Amino acid sequence: MAVDTESFLHLSRPLAPTALNFQSSNSPLSVSIQTQAVLSILDHAIRRDLPTAPASSSRVIGALVGNRSEDGSEVSVSSAFAIPHTENEDQVEVDVEYQKNMLSLHLKAHPREALLGWYTTSHELNSFSALIQNFFASPETGTFPHPAVHLTVSTDPGADVQLKAYISAPVAVNAERAAESCLFIQVPHRVAYSDSERSALELISSAKDVETRSAPVVSDVEGLTYSLEQTLSLLDRVSDFVSAIIDEEQEPNNALGQYLMGALSLAPKVDPSSIESDFNNHIQDVLMVSYLANSIRTQIDLSQRLATAALANDEKTEKDGEKGEKGERGERGQRGGKRGGRGGGRGGGQREPREPREPREPREPREPRENGD
Repeated sequence: MAVDTESFLHLSRPLAPTALNFQSSNSPLSVSIQTQAVLSILDHAIRRDLPTAPASSSRVIGALVGNRSEDGSEVSVSSAFAIPHTENEDQVEVDVEYQKNMLSLHLKAHPREALLGWYTTSHELNSFSALIQNFFASPETGTFPHPAVHLTVSTDPGADVQLKAYISAPVAVNAERAAESCLFIQVPHRVAYSDSERSALELISSAKDVETRSAPVVSDVEGLTYSLEQTLSLLDRVSDFVSAIIDEEQEPNNALGQYLMGALSLAPKVDPSSIESDFNNHIQDVLMVSYLANSIRTQIDLSQRLATAALANDEKTEKDGEKGEKGERGERGQRGGKRGGRGGGRGGGQREPREPREPREPREPREPRENGD
């Protein structure tokens, strides 16, 4: 009697192992992306070569590098580099040797970082995406035992940049299709930036509405004024939101209310007049420090110029001394030449050689005389 069997599709959800190889939770990864990595991806998309064939893909791919937490549940993408590849309707080719060499050079410069996954400039997920994902998640060339992160970035002109982060799970279809099959699971992500990076990004974004696509760099006072205006605008928005909730014009939000309460609890309770006095004192301190810095810079510049002038005078003095010594030696030589000329004049010209004399005969010794003689 034959037994009816049903076919099942087995999906394996990726779980990040801890240091003791225990799977601690079923929560997905949390991906944090630094702004320099996003800018590198956008720059790669702008500099890409346009496809010559109509069937070729215009997307670009690259590797994501950064740090990973001990349990593997959180990753921080701090850098990215491009990987050459060709893709059409039938096949995809990735330069594996280039990827290995670039990763080796990057890890030599940043030994604390590791390979996290890869990126592409298209939100489309197809069989080629699964093939590349399995390559970056393999034990030989990938992030095993941690899941590889797949980041998609939209680069449509005139539209906002949208990011999506995925991890993958193997799909048990068959052994032949295992290399090009996987299940992509979207995970939460966020773009992390500091205050200085935020100021730079706002300056860059201010050029999008200008025809020349350029924005001047503002001074410190202008930047402070803009920050104060933005702070006042945010406070007005919060005040309007709270007033609308109190007047029952808008539904309350418990999470946002708790966040505002936590932010207000951190604010110091001081008198507004004391805040104004402290702010004025801080401005005076900043101006004093700026004045002293300019004075020190001026003194350093002046001392450098004086030192340069002193060196130039010393070199000039040495050259003048060498010229004086050469002049004295020339005068002495001229005097010696004149004296030699006078001696030749007194001698009356050249003398004739004398004839050699004959040697004299030796004299006979005399006899000694006697005293009596």
